[in-house]
Amino acid sequence: MRHKLTVIGALIGQQKGRSLEIMNSFELVFTVIDNIVIDRDYYNTKEEQFKQVFSDMDFLGWYTTGDAPNESDIHVHKQICEINESPVILKLNPFTRNADLPVTMYESVIDLVNGEATMLFVELSYTLATEEAERIGVDHVARMASGDSAESSQVAEQLQAQHNAVKMLANRVRLILEYIRAMERGEVPKSHEVLREAKSLTHRLPVLNSEIFQEEYYTQYNDVLLQTYLASITKACHDLHQFVTKFNILCDRQGIMGRRMRGLFF
Repeated sequence: MRHKLTVIGALIGQQKGRSLEIMNSFELVFTVIDNIVIDRDYYNTKEEQFKQVFSDMDFLGWYTTGDAPNESDIHVHKQICEINESPVILKLNPFTRNADLPVTMYESVIDLVNGEATMLFVELSYTLATEEAERIGVDHVARMASGDSAESSQVAEQLQAQHNAVKMLANRVRLILEYIRAMERGEVPKSHEVLREAKSLTHRLPVLNSEIFQEEYYTQYNDVLLQTYLASITKACHDLHQFVTKFNILCDRQGIMGRRMRGLFF
């Protein structure tokens, strides 16, 4: 009996000879009667969708939760073999207490056991490859504070240190300005030494008025705006995709109802 929290999904990526590179995945819909039955219509729809976005990727196998493969996994694997002749299976055990990564990869082989052809699973070796954006995100999630813990990620610590430094600089500059204004109003005696130090401080930042700084500043400013626009476009594409999917489902239902109604009259 499989655990009620079991999930099943598809693995997509690229294959070069005996090397597989898994790049993405999506969940599969299934029903449980006596055994698990994969919804092929749902898979076919998802395959058409990911082919439109990732045309260079193919279906490589499937993933599920649990420890070692069992009879139920074999039943599901036989259904997956109808999609791919030699799929791999990735098993994630969320309840393990080991320090190692709770992920295991298998491939299926057919061997004779007691004179009968039997499907067996052979464990595969794998390596993890991450991009810079993924490493930053994983580092931030792995180091986020949990409960009463005060731990934080290196990115958050660095940003907090920069924030504190800029805040302290702003407070010191504000204090100098208030002192100079007080001298102008005659509330405090003039100190030529302090005025010379303030003037020297203003001359330490000549880059703020240079053309190079202005060019780099606006370049970075435009890059940030471009990233913001790309994020907005991505969200709009996602919303449009959801709308088109719902619209197609509605049209299919109306088409079925129309055919049924025509069958009643004719």
